[in-house]
Amino acid sequence: MTQSTDSIAVLRTATLSGLVQEEILRRIKTRQLVAGMKLNEMDLAEHLQISRSPVREAFRALEEAGLVSLEKNRGAWIRNISDEEAAELYEVRAGLDEMAGRRLASRITDEELRELESMLVQLESSSAHDDINNYFSLNIAFHDRLVEMAGNETLLDLYRQVINRMHLLRRRGFSLAGSSQASHTEHRMILTALAARDADSVARMMRQHVQQGYQRACSAHEVEALSETDIPAAN
Repeated sequence: MTQSTDSIAVLRTATLSGLVQEEILRRIKTRQLVAGMKLNEMDLAEHLQISRSPVREAFRALEEAGLVSLEKNRGAWIRNISDEEAAELYEVRAGLDEMAGRRLASRITDEELRELESMLVQLESSSAHDDINNYFSLNIAFHDRLVEMAGNETLLDLYRQVINRMHLLRRRGFSLAGSSQASHTEHRMILTALAARDADSVARMMRQHVQQGYQRACSAHEVEALSETDIPAAN
């Protein structure tokens, strides 16, 4: 009986830990939590009406996933992503997107093409109305669906791990004039190549789209850095 009770307790802690992880990831995606912020163990436990044990377990799991930093006697923090790590994440994502695109081109259905077309219409509408939060959510969903349609669960899992870490990057790249339009054009080119079932073109365009996104982010970062140097120091 004791062994059975212990097993149930372990399972419950694991399930609750997963709930905490989902809540933290949700807050990261909605920018309620950003890089450098401290995680409040008690606040999360009270918000989810659970004990603090699964919260600590969630922190450890998120540390392994590269989303959280644990510091002895200081607690848990949302990780800061260095410029070097950001470049690596984009590079890995470009490779995963290329692989997904090549696989998807040979298997995509007309119904899936219509689904992607509908998602792009919503994405472009959000951009036109300057709905930045909805734009980012739809953009993430569009790319996630592309990889999901490729039909390789391992690839999808790896892709989502990379994307989760990329959520910690600041939202750069769409503040520059023409950046969102450039992204829309690239999306349309990907969809056209998919409709033609041209595996080489889809793979190349999906890789280039990520690479161009990285360049847009770098350009926005440079502009941001220059503007900060123009701000006078506080007296």
